[in-house]
Amino acid sequence: MAEVMNEALILRCIAGKGIDGDRYMLGTGTYSKKPEPGRQLTIIESEELEALIKIGLHCTSNQSRRNIISRGISLNNLVGKKIMVGEVKLMVHRLCQPCTYLEKKLKQPGLKDALWDKGGVKCEILTYGNIKPNDKISVLS
Repeated sequence: MAEVMNEALILRCIAGKGIDGDRYMLGTGTYSKKPEPGRQLTIIESEELEALIKIGLHCTSNQSRRNIISRGISLNNLVGKKIMVGEVKLMVHRLCQPCTYLEKKLKQPGLKDALWDKGGVKCEILTYGNIKPNDKISVLS
């Protein structure tokens, strides 16, 4: 059974490792046996979660299982770029495609397809620092 995702007031990011206390940094996440830099932090657009309502689906920010929920920035365009979120520099590696696990857990057939190419991005943490709610996302390169 998966752990419930809880909202954090501060994400303590450790360069090259992950988020302090996160299940992947602790080695207890589903994909912990397949470590790679691009799985250290995930971001999803709040607008994509809100759009699900129009097609009769529902997924809250906590249910999305992403580390950060953004607003007002197109994340898909950031793949291959470096960004700053709060004090932390990140490298955006790739899209974070949804899996069947989320659809089954939330008992919402069609959720995986509805979030395909809209499930956010996976990032590598390049610098130590903290990320807080409402920190801005800025593109570096």
